[in-house]
Amino acid sequence: MNFHQYHYNGSFQLENGQSLESLTIAYHTAGTINKNKDNIIWVCHALTANSDVFEWWAGLFGENDLFNPNDHFIICANVLGSNYGTTNPLSTNPGTNSPYYRDFPIITIKDMANAHQLLAEHLNIDTIKLLIGGSLGGQQALEFTLLNKVKIDNLVLLATNAVHSPWGIAFNESQRLAIEADATFNDKIEEAGKNGLIAARTIAMLSYRTYSIYEQKQKDDYSVFNDFKASSYQKYQGQKLADRFNAHSYWTLSKAMDSQNIARTKESLEKSLAQISSNTLVIGISSDILFPPSEQKFIAKHIPNAKYVEIESLFGHDGFLIELDELNKILKPFA
Repeated sequence: MNFHQYHYNGSFQLENGQSLESLTIAYHTAGTINKNKDNIIWVCHALTANSDVFEWWAGLFGENDLFNPNDHFIICANVLGSNYGTTNPLSTNPGTNSPYYRDFPIITIKDMANAHQLLAEHLNIDTIKLLIGGSLGGQQALEFTLLNKVKIDNLVLLATNAVHSPWGIAFNESQRLAIEADATFNDKIEEAGKNGLIAARTIAMLSYRTYSIYEQKQKDDYSVFNDFKASSYQKYQGQKLADRFNAHSYWTLSKAMDSQNIARTKESLEKSLAQISSNTLVIGISSDILFPPSEQKFIAKHIPNAKYVEIESLFGHDGFLIELDELNKILKPFA
C-alpha cells in the first residue's frame, strides 16, 4: 500500500465545540479507481491499528487476497488521535508550538467520521462500493454512513455497536486508570505513561480474548508454580503495544470509543439506524464479551433489510481479525 498525508489548513470543528486549527490525515491506498468509480473499498481501522490494512488484515486484504488492488481501489485512513500520522496528542499545537500532550482535546467517533469526509472530498470520492470496519472501525463506519454525504452502496460492520456499553466504558476506564497511575503520564514527553500503557494493554487483552482460548493456549503443566505462560503472555502483549504506540493516543482513543452514540443529537438509536439505506451486513463473534453479539443483532434489526451473520469462534472480540477463512466465505459476495 502507498502512504499519503493530506494537510487540511482550515479550522476543523470538533463535536465538543472546540476546534483544531489545522489537521493532517494520514492514509494508505492501493489500486486504481476505475472509470465508473464503482470499485472503491474504504476500510475503517480499530483502536491501535494503522492505515496499512494489508499489514493487520492480511489474508482478507492483500495483493492476492479477496480484496486486492487489481480489482479494487482500497483506502484506509488513520484515525484522528492516533500516532500513525494523523493529528494526535504528540502533534504540534499551533498555539504553543509544542506538542499537545494532555492538552489534546477530547474527540469523538463522529469527529473521526468528519475527518474521513474531508478526505473523501479531497479525493473526489462521492460513492463507496464497500465501507467496512470492525470494533472502533465499525463505530466509525456507522457514523460515516450517517453523515449521508457519500453514497455507501454496501456496509459491513463487524463486532461493533451503535452506542458504547457501560461494560465497554468500564473496561476503558480501568485501562485509563492504569495509565494515570503511572506518575510519568503528566510529563510532557513522548514516553510518558509507558508503564501504565503496558498495564492497560494487559487489561484490554482480557476483554479481547476468552477463558477458553487462554485455557487452550496459555495453560501450564502441573509442575509449574511460577513464571506461568499466561503471565508471560500478558507482559509480552503489554510491551509489544508500548513499543509501537503511546499512552497519550491510547488514552485519547479509548475516550473516543466511550463517546460512541449515533443518537446523541437524534431522537433514538432505532430511528438513526432506520435512516441507513445501504445494503448492510452485520457480523458478530459468538464469544465476544466486549462487543457481544446482542449489540450487532440490535444494529441488524433496525437497519432496513440488513443481514446478520455470527461466526463461531473461541477467540472472542479478536475473532474479527483472526477468523479469516470464515470472513472470506462471508464477504466473497462483496468482492
